[in-house]
Amino acid sequence: MVVGGCFRDKSGIAHTADAGYCRMVSTEPLRCAGALIVDHDGRIFFQRRSPHRRLFPNCWDIVGGHLEPGEDIDEALRREITEETGWVLSHVLGQVGEYSYVGDDGLARTEYDFLVRVDGDLDRPTLEAGKHTEHRWLAEHELTVLDEHRDVNDGLIRRIADEGFAVLRSIGL
Repeated sequence: MVVGGCFRDKSGIAHTADAGYCRMVSTEPLRCAGALIVDHDGRIFFQRRSPHRRLFPNCWDIVGGHLEPGEDIDEALRREITEETGWVLSHVLGQVGEYSYVGDDGLARTEYDFLVRVDGDLDRPTLEAGKHTEHRWLAEHELTVLDEHRDVNDGLIRRIADEGFAVLRSIGL
């Protein structure tokens, strides 16, 4: 199929030929998995992204990231939690939502977010060096802090957090 001067091969990769070389660009949204980690007091874990990050710089965010080739959402969720915090996924409490957005880098993403519990020392996460600068556990009444730099993420993180607390209430936590 040809779209905007590109054609898609069997793997879903779009190709364009220009000046004797071929540029490969995915036409599918990147798939992402996100974890809203809940502590025993019903608070949710957030970490501030480094100001040098291309996507959502200096914003508060949940734990998560892109699925790697061949990885399913559950595997990505487990991997991202351990990479970004040093903790281990204990169990999934429920799905928070599915979000589609286009980042500052122009790439479309579909993110699947889950409310989870983890094993590990919740007072001492091991933040990923160079990617995150600080962390906070927030109760529902403290979510206004997520509005910092709202223009950068269009309020996405706040909406995800609000929906996470709604799921917590719906399951009685």
